[in-house]
Amino acid sequence: MSDEQVQTGPATQTRRALLAGAGALGAAVVLSACGGDDSDDSAGGDSAPSGGAAATGGTGDSGALASTADVPVGGGLILAAKGVVITQPEAGTFKGFDPICTHQGCPVSNVDGGTINCTCHMSKFSITDGSVKSGPATTALAAKELKVDGDQITLA
Repeated sequence: MSDEQVQTGPATQTRRALLAGAGALGAAVVLSACGGDDSDDSAGGDSAPSGGAAATGGTGDSGALASTADVPVGGGLILAAKGVVITQPEAGTFKGFDPICTHQGCPVSNVDGGTINCTCHMSKFSITDGSVKSGPATTALAAKELKVDGDQITLA
């Protein structure tokens, strides 16, 4: 075979199928890790952990999302199963945002360096107002109203 020739055929197709399968398996592992057991409440039943990005609007008054001590100053906390990202851009100021990236609907994955980050396509959003800091996203994360009562944070 010369340097200009590229091997195609069954060997190439098998390698592609293997790589595609490995990628799908990796994605399944990552997604299953996102659905962790965030609470031990028995009131939620079987449907609570599988809520994904659905907001808990009806239960916002019955239980806290987090304690103020759980949210680092200059950082945040992603509560995907409860449908909210809570940030603390400056001491004592708490902000809430939708945990779904506005680019293509991936869940945001971490809060670091003053931004809420989506590692699907590397969009970054401000922890202060949810605005886009870097794309490909062009639309800010939707704000969620929070209520802080003592050291407990709930949806308003």
